[in-house]
Amino acid sequence: MEGLDVRIGSLSLKNPVLLASGCVGYGEEIGRFIDLSAIGGIVVKGLYMKPRIGNPPPRIWETPSGMLNSIGLSGIGIHAFIQEKLPLLRETGATVIVNVCGETENEYEEVSRVCDATDGIHALELNISCPNIKENGRCPGMNRDATFSLVSRIRKATKKPLIAKLSPNITDIASIAQSAEEAGADAVSLINTLLGMAIDIETGETRTATGMGGLSGPAIRPVAVRMVYQVARTVSIPVIGMGGISTWRDAIEFFMAGAGAIQIGTTNFINPHVSIEILNGIQDYLVSRRQKLADIIGCCHIGPRR
Repeated sequence: MEGLDVRIGSLSLKNPVLLASGCVGYGEEIGRFIDLSAIGGIVVKGLYMKPRIGNPPPRIWETPSGMLNSIGLSGIGIHAFIQEKLPLLRETGATVIVNVCGETENEYEEVSRVCDATDGIHALELNISCPNIKENGRCPGMNRDATFSLVSRIRKATKKPLIAKLSPNITDIASIAQSAEEAGADAVSLINTLLGMAIDIETGETRTATGMGGLSGPAIRPVAVRMVYQVARTVSIPVIGMGGISTWRDAIEFFMAGAGAIQIGTTNFINPHVSIEILNGIQDYLVSRRQKLADIIGCCHIGPRR
């Protein structure tokens, strides 16, 4: 599709539509519904060095216009992914981005080095922002210095394009994005889920076993658009927007806020064909206006035109 290509560091994406980590597993199930080579790429479920069970159930609760999850980054581990899942993704022709996780900086680096040495992994998305894990109750992406330290370390561990995934659970996300850029990130992606809670009023028990979880879905979209707008005006690297995108109109809103690409997450649970529908909608919109994607990125203005 002419005019839809996107560049993230040394990686060229054929279009700006990506599948978000955690919502499509490792591509097997969603690949039954869509051609993974037709979209810009897939960000696979977060991976540590070893398999991870995650949090105890219940771990998902539907909320008004959204979903609360406390999965806890369960996964099969990077080596099992490379041996069991990556060959299937290679066959589809998909652009594969690994969501890199770690309980320590050392583990983040180990996973990144394994990815760097593996053909068929095209880029890394550094997960410094997941709100539903217990370790220390905080994420590196909630602190400028911690963000700079970790991103700098991973930048030295890989030559592949590096995306830092940012947390919305802070007061100044733009400063964290700036820290990631200074440390060598090729792009930032945002937002991860907002920390939330739901309670059963009959029992007084929380709806998730851990008490809190990450809120996603259309309910968070205005927050995500605002943060993308702020970050895009602070950094010079590409911004990948996500958070409640369910239609092509939502995607256009993110582009106008300053995103150069988007990720689609929770809506895949409702409509597994949605990424292709959104991609087609983006193309039709641009054709109808005789524009290219670059023409609308960041075109949003505050207040009425004069």
